[in-house]
Amino acid sequence: MDKMKVGIIGCGKISSIYMENCKKFNVLELAACADLDLNRAREQAEIYGIPRACSTDELLGDPEIDIVINLTIPAVHAEVSLKALQAGKHVYVEKPLTATLEEGRLVLDMAKRLGLLVGSAPETFLGAGIQTALKLIEDGAIGRPVSATSFMMSRGHEFWHPDPEFYYAQGGGPMFDMGPYYLTALVQLLGPIRSIAGMTGKAKEERIITSEKKYGKAIPVDIPTHVAGTLQFESGAIATLITSFDIFGGSSLPPIEIHGTEGTMLVPDPNTFGGPVKYRKIGEAEWIEQPLLPGYTENSRGIGPADMAYSLIHSRPHRASGELAYHVLEAMWAFHESSDSGRYYEMTSRCDRPAALPADLEPYTLD
Repeated sequence: MDKMKVGIIGCGKISSIYMENCKKFNVLELAACADLDLNRAREQAEIYGIPRACSTDELLGDPEIDIVINLTIPAVHAEVSLKALQAGKHVYVEKPLTATLEEGRLVLDMAKRLGLLVGSAPETFLGAGIQTALKLIEDGAIGRPVSATSFMMSRGHEFWHPDPEFYYAQGGGPMFDMGPYYLTALVQLLGPIRSIAGMTGKAKEERIITSEKKYGKAIPVDIPTHVAGTLQFESGAIATLITSFDIFGGSSLPPIEIHGTEGTMLVPDPNTFGGPVKYRKIGEAEWIEQPLLPGYTENSRGIGPADMAYSLIHSRPHRASGELAYHVLEAMWAFHESSDSGRYYEMTSRCDRPAALPADLEPYTLD
């Protein structure tokens, strides 16, 4: 099996799981990591046995690195991705693809012009949970899907995150933070989105940090913290999605339910890779828990870049594609645009529904 050499830019909190998992996929070779804080890059390199810690420019200048995993903050996703593409690297970026639609289009257009691939998180839809739900739908277990409900209900991040400010700045908020997981899962299960109607709100103008690092610091809330709306898919299915940082007393609402002409399916949290997956057909009294397909049930971040590497080696489409990520990015903006304008938003982008993973996967393979 050929290997693709990988370099990671951005050595913050999320980098650890990528560094751990990249070493497990037999198609990836983690060759270098970079960060604005070189000491942080060196610390991560030592912990995870990465051969080289360096500056971003040094990493991008390395002709042996094939794929750059961009784990920087969302505000600079586009800047770093464009530099990586200009350096001749394929790019896989943490969600969201970019902070704005204009930036997203620039990234995809440059990649196309240069003959390079762009991919983006979330890759959790490649986990055994969502893949099992997909197979049930394709097998007709609940008939034709006609509707869905989905809820991401949270009190926000200031009580646990060491640096929560960016969650409440422009480009943040519950939709841009967690919406990618839910929207990507819905597109995998129901196909591309046609139109969206949204409404947004804000419970507080200021939040007080209660996590240890910045305890007591007040931060302004510059974005909506409750985003709700309805999506119509090209398939005709209609879904409701609520993402919120304004749920201060907890919630018992399920992450995702898919309702079909012959039954209902309970889909697991799309921010995880595992189950459970349950369904109940018309007339049945009990939910049936479906055994998960072979595949990825634990935190398998890194599976997206691995799938990209396989696609390069075997000349096939990759699943966590830039087109999928852009479609999801447009949908997130659509909720806000619809709310601001008081009108339905008609989607301008389209993506193919990602192909299901093979049913007979060996551990840490994708082909």
